[in-house]
Amino acid sequence: MCVTAVESRPAGVALTPSPGGHRPSGARVKAFVALTKPRIIELLLITTVPVMFLAAQGVPDLWLVLTTTIGGYLSAGGANALNMYIDRDIDALMDRTSQRPLVTGMVSPRECLAFGIALAVISTLWFGLLVNWLSAALALGALLFYVVVYTMLLKRRTSQNIVWGGIAGCMPVLIGWSAVTNELSWAAVILFAVIFFWTPPHYWPLSMKVKDDYARVGVPMLPVVASNRVVARQIVLYSWVMVAVSLLLTPLGYTGWFYTAVALLSGGAWLWEAHGLQNRAKAGVTGAKLKEMRLFHWSITYVSLLFLAVAVDPFLR
Repeated sequence: MCVTAVESRPAGVALTPSPGGHRPSGARVKAFVALTKPRIIELLLITTVPVMFLAAQGVPDLWLVLTTTIGGYLSAGGANALNMYIDRDIDALMDRTSQRPLVTGMVSPRECLAFGIALAVISTLWFGLLVNWLSAALALGALLFYVVVYTMLLKRRTSQNIVWGGIAGCMPVLIGWSAVTNELSWAAVILFAVIFFWTPPHYWPLSMKVKDDYARVGVPMLPVVASNRVVARQIVLYSWVMVAVSLLLTPLGYTGWFYTAVALLSGGAWLWEAHGLQNRAKAGVTGAKLKEMRLFHWSITYVSLLFLAVAVDPFLR
């Protein structure tokens, strides 16, 4: 995900800046942007903005949308930078993360720590002063949960790390709702639960693909400590619960026919892919033929379609 250009080297070998510490300013800017993990934040914003449309039952105040989006980026970016600071030791040993800014030497650990803390403080004040203090508290809570509970306490200790650590990734739903209403509702809680049950079957297929990376650094992601068959069964279980929860919005009166149709069709496609992965795992298929990344890529499409329906549905009721 890092966009910094670095020289080729064996994975796990950190690049030391050249004598005199020369680091091109353009590359440095890109490195600090990379610390925020922009591609991950895209997913967070996909769940934040549509919820604002649902909360407003139409078009929310566009200035509010802009300020909430900027605040969300700053907060999540701060959490991601602090995550990279804490995980810099294992990032240097994993192929997938071996070109992150701290590993390449483009950003120093002290700079990364200061950058992450600054974003945490700025984002909290931004939310409090320009949105509301409930959203500020939720954003700060998500940041602290991701950094302290997931990164520092769970990630290296339990195979259920992504299950409970994923709570931080659910918070943008609550932030989006509270930004519009300055309160929470069952609709926000339901969508929070959708993302909670979406996160493990979204991330476990990727973990299956790169489990050797995690095994090498001693991070007990579920695919590291369990067979593909066990992981696939867990993916199917979480997937069924996720789809069922996604359908609760309509009987409770928060959404109409359009959202329901999208939830059923996209959820059905998800379950088809999840059961396909389980069948391949049961048959003992390994390597490229397991096609675990098909579900990972579909998971991103699924959440995008579902939350697009959340935004569009108020206009069709």
